Amino acid sequence: MFEAFGDMSLDLLRAFEVAARLRSFTAAAIELGTIQPAVSQQIKRLEEQLATRLFDRIYRGIELTEAGEILFSHVQAGLQS
Repeated sequence: MFEAFGDMSLDLLRAFEVAARLRSFTAAAIELGTIQPAVSQQIKRLEEQLATRLFDRIYRGIELTEAGEILFSHVQAGLQS
């Protein structure tokens, strides 16, 4: 599923990590100093690169899919090392 992981933009991974941690594109935008549509577009690009959905969009928020949870754990581990 994550074969293209090595070719991924760090900006996309950073947007993903913040959105996943905060469970909000709006809160992620504030932390990243950008606007919510920009974060949403970055997540969309990342999902397209990986050919998998990372978030379920729910009323008033987002939830990680199973693939999103896996990627989030990998990204967090990478940031801690």
